[in-house]
Amino acid sequence: MTTTTVLIPAYNEEDHVASVIKVALEAGFPVLVADDGSTDATAQVAEAAGAKVVRLPHNRGKGGAVAYGLQHVETPLVMLLDADLTGLTPQHLEALLSPVRDGQADMSIGIFKGGRLQTDLAQKITPYLSGQRALRTELLREVRGLEEARYGIEMVLTQHAGRQRWRVKYVPLVGMAQVMKEEKRGFWAGVAHRLLMYREILRSWRRRRAS
Repeated sequence: MTTTTVLIPAYNEEDHVASVIKVALEAGFPVLVADDGSTDATAQVAEAAGAKVVRLPHNRGKGGAVAYGLQHVETPLVMLLDADLTGLTPQHLEALLSPVRDGQADMSIGIFKGGRLQTDLAQKITPYLSGQRALRTELLREVRGLEEARYGIEMVLTQHAGRQRWRVKYVPLVGMAQVMKEEKRGFWAGVAHRLLMYREILRSWRRRRAS
């Protein structure tokens, strides 16, 4: 009996999500994709790859997708993975999960290392913004503000963990990276989307600081 579900929030990731699903299934984990109102074939591709898919009727951002997907998780542990990862292996998933499964941490956070210079550097500067995480499902359900966090979800999780004094372990994910937004959307559209993401992260940080 598996104890862990891989939850993947995905928005317009038809070109990338299947490879992430394939690795997670190969590692023996059930996969749940929360399709965040995609306008492409993300949901169909994910289902064809073997994932269970739940679909949001309209785009609610990454936080909203995770919150919606979480309603359908039935295992005691959950791993959050981005849909656009490259270089992912079953060994990475085992490394990310083991500190939580073995009781050494309340939440583990995966950090890219030796994958791509851009993604390595980004996570070296702000490791707490990594989307690759493992934790107990019940703890994730206790986090307030996921629904409206959008791209600020990692900041919400990190601040909550600090306030609750969770034991957090950073796990190097050697050889892993992800597809850059500028590659997926085109340079200027990618830059605009990245700036929007940073704005939502800052908004989540300010909201949590004020609460």
